[in-house]
Amino acid sequence: MQFDARIGILSHESTVPQPIEVDLELTVRSTRAKIDTHNILDYRHAYAIVAEVIGRGHIDYLEEAAAEIAARAIALPLVLRASVAVRKMKVALPGPLAYAEVKIERSRE
Repeated sequence: MQFDARIGILSHESTVPQPIEVDLELTVRSTRAKIDTHNILDYRHAYAIVAEVIGRGHIDYLEEAAAEIAARAIALPLVLRASVAVRKMKVALPGPLAYAEVKIERSRE
């Protein structure tokens, strides 16, 4: 998923949106029942979680965004494990870098 987000601890990052990418990988409980709308994970709900977290305002750290997305995703019915990667495409470092990425995994216990 691609978004423009206000993310980072530098002063301009709190006001100027920058491109980020979010990968959300979910492991769901298998069901032996007939597959229909009652026992599947509707990926629109997963997308909405990411969009809400990223879109609500300035976030200091990639870890914050990833942790909240993972926590909310793991609460979805059928989800057993959530893996979230958040990538910042424009990183203020003195050398070449494609992106900075943080990945967090959560599972039901």
